[in-house]
Amino acid sequence: MTTGGWINMLLSVGFVTTLFIFCILRVLRGPRGDDRHLAHVEPIEEDETDQR
Repeated sequence: MTTGGWINMLLSVGFVTTLFIFCILRVLRGPRGDDRHLAHVEPIEEDETDQR
């Protein structure tokens, strides 16, 4: 493989590896504050249906 091919391969693999590690760290750290909620559990009891 030529020198340009090696450089292109190393840059590509390095970028994908860095992006993968960044995404894994973001997932493992979790939300940074109490104001970030992904979902809300609705009440399932019949007497609590007006609170939806």
